[in-house]
Amino acid sequence: MDRLKITETALRDGHQSLIATRLTTDEILPILEVMDKANYYAMEVWGGATFDSCLRFLNEDPWQRLREIRKRVKNTKLQMLLRGQNLLGYKHYPDDIVEKFIQKSIENGIDIIRVFDALNDTRNLETSVKAIKKEKAHCQCAISYTTSKVHTLDYYINLVKQMESIGADSICIKDMAGILTPYSTYELINEIKKNTKLPIELHTHATSGIASMTYMKAVEAGVDIIDTAISPFSGGTSQPATESLAIAFSESERDPKLNIKALNEIASYFKPIKEKYLENKVLNPKVLNTEPKTLSYKVPGGMLSNLLSQLKMQNAEDKYEEVLAEVPRVREDLGFPPLVTPLSQMVGTQAVFNVLTGERYKMVPKEIKDYVKGLYGKSPAPIKEEIKQKIIGNEEVITIRPADLLKPGFEDIKKEIKGLYKSEEDILSFALFPQVAKDFLENKKDDICNIEVIM
Repeated sequence: MDRLKITETALRDGHQSLIATRLTTDEILPILEVMDKANYYAMEVWGGATFDSCLRFLNEDPWQRLREIRKRVKNTKLQMLLRGQNLLGYKHYPDDIVEKFIQKSIENGIDIIRVFDALNDTRNLETSVKAIKKEKAHCQCAISYTTSKVHTLDYYINLVKQMESIGADSICIKDMAGILTPYSTYELINEIKKNTKLPIELHTHATSGIASMTYMKAVEAGVDIIDTAISPFSGGTSQPATESLAIAFSESERDPKLNIKALNEIASYFKPIKEKYLENKVLNPKVLNTEPKTLSYKVPGGMLSNLLSQLKMQNAEDKYEEVLAEVPRVREDLGFPPLVTPLSQMVGTQAVFNVLTGERYKMVPKEIKDYVKGLYGKSPAPIKEEIKQKIIGNEEVITIRPADLLKPGFEDIKKEIKGLYKSEEDILSFALFPQVAKDFLENKKDDICNIEVIM
């Protein structure tokens, strides 16, 4: 059989899962040449929450981070995560912004774009896929994995076929909650392999305590690539440890042939950085815990912490178990959406409202109303009629691709921030996160003016 390939996630999902995406560019750059020698298939370095976090919390330009990483990584593919028509934000963007963002991402150094839609509505992937293919990068379409009465083997096989038909170069099974069990994983990958020749990658989280076993059965079923994180940023709500799995599989015919000496050096580099984040409490030890309840509630680790945070603000931590039990009920009411950004936050908030108000759907966030109206795409199963009536009454539900309602936006944004931007990348930053990017660009402009005055 072919060599098992490994994608390293520490520079994106690993630290997103454990320290809320707070690794700085200065902490990342010094170890990149060593990481480039580890023989990874790819390194996930961008996308997800990294973009927002750079601008909002770290006062960094995410585009500059990507360029600096690319300068130092010569041999390994660079990968990013993209939310389809949502890009890296939380709403749908016009096609011209999606196309321009993807073109600039690839131009600045990305080789592989993993693109997913929270509802597995492939209409929301089409523009992204076409743009990735046009730029001759690798397009990996990701399944947002979940379980329900509609998420059957046939559902996933049909989804893979749809993704293949729109142009996917590979398929990722994205198990964001860590709910895939070992034997269901074997069955799922085995069946998908019978129906496509595309390479299959598996992404899961260690939250529930079974991820390493899940990877073992996935490899037995013939999975091509697995996602792991270097040990200091592994475990808990992150991925299983790279070194451990590299050594375990080195004894098999699927030996990933990773450079163990390089892996040990990478781990040694990140250990004191992890300790720093533990000491300053950015890394909450709770996210390192094993939480088997994940397998019952099907709730991602990050969503658990969000729910707890919302309840703390309302002095209602005693309602935690009640809210957890409400989450699957809300999910069923809304047609079993996968619990992935932004749907995980939306379903979680609705569950909190239902419990705290004492009446289900008495208070409904705008995002849930938009979802019920079809503005996020098609729900996996029909939304219950009585729930629809309660949330939006007789308002119209759209059935077209949501982005078809959006006018081109890039040129309008360009005019809006005239004099503030230096590049098309700056315009795109503003398009995704207007207020945050505006503050960042104004500060950057002030810094440049101050430097010029000093000189």
